[in-house]
Amino acid sequence: QMELEALRSIYEGDVCFRELSPVSFQYRIGESGDPKAFLIEVSWPETYPQTAPVISMDAFFNNTISPAIKQSILGKLMVEVEANLGTAMTYTLFEYAKDNKESFMENQPVNTVTSVSNSIATGTPDVPASKKKDKKEQLSKTQKRKLADKTDNKGELPRGWNWVDVIK
Repeated sequence: QMELEALRSIYEGDVCFRELSPVSFQYRIGESGDPKAFLIEVSWPETYPQTAPVISMDAFFNNTISPAIKQSILGKLMVEVEANLGTAMTYTLFEYAKDNKESFMENQPVNTVTSVSNSIATGTPDVPASKKKDKKEQLSKTQKRKLADKTDNKGELPRGWNWVDVIK
């Protein structure tokens, strides 16, 4: 109970931390746009902290990470768990993962994220999307005339166009 309160106060306002239940927590290591970011889920069994917590990397966020890297990260976290057995260690595990993120992900190829997004987008041809981007909005003659009447010869609105008339 004390560790739960401590985690809530430490990670209050941290967008990377998420409490799934009173005994299950997720923490995102790295920024959301970072291709080497990963998500760790820690769940406490009934006999925690005397027994090791359940550490998982099965979240959808981690789909771009190779299974070998996941096993390597879990193995290194389990070594840390063994060193801290008998004490509250969830915060320690999250901080250990943050500190060693680069060494955990050094063998992870960066291009896996792009290959996943390419495989999703292959259902639609690329040509119509580029045509839509190039097309400008067409104004009618009256719309152009109204726009010209509102602006001066430089295309800028006159001074005070959005002022409020106090007398009216």
